[in-house]
Amino acid sequence: MAPTETITNFYTAFGQRDHQAMAACYHPDVRFSDPVFEDLQGDEARAMWHMLCDQGRDLEVSVSDIRGDESSGSAHWEATYTFSPTGRTVHNSIDASFRFEDGLIIEHTDTFDLWTWTRMALGPIGYATGWMNLSKDKVREAGEVQLNRFLESHPEYQSHRRPPTGTGTDTDTDTDEG
Repeated sequence: MAPTETITNFYTAFGQRDHQAMAACYHPDVRFSDPVFEDLQGDEARAMWHMLCDQGRDLEVSVSDIRGDESSGSAHWEATYTFSPTGRTVHNSIDASFRFEDGLIIEHTDTFDLWTWTRMALGPIGYATGWMNLSKDKVREAGEVQLNRFLESHPEYQSHRRPPTGTGTDTDTDTDEG
């Protein structure tokens, strides 16, 4: 399948909230990043799209400017949906870049303005504070918590779960001191 066809299939499936068809476009070792989910790998990326498909009850997706060759590609896409925690409408404009391996997406990077997103999703509080790194970190943390909850409730992804960012392990318990 040509990379442009893979990109088209990916966003057509997203518009239909078909996470399985989206996952079929991804290489097993895919890496995904965007301003909220900064480094997802393999099943984490597939689980994130599954979660968004499940939550996107009124999701509308459009894609344009699809370009690609055998190893890379790009597209512009837009998503309109209700952000359920606030009930506010979000219209997100995203530029995507892709790398391909074996005809599948091995790397997917979405770029959008997180401050613009927080203004739409959170309203006045997002407008006032969404530009601050602390607010952006809170949005990322909330996304990570939400994804981890989703992973916990979906056994097909549980073996691929990473610990939350910022949680260390207690290495002092494995000492040979006696």
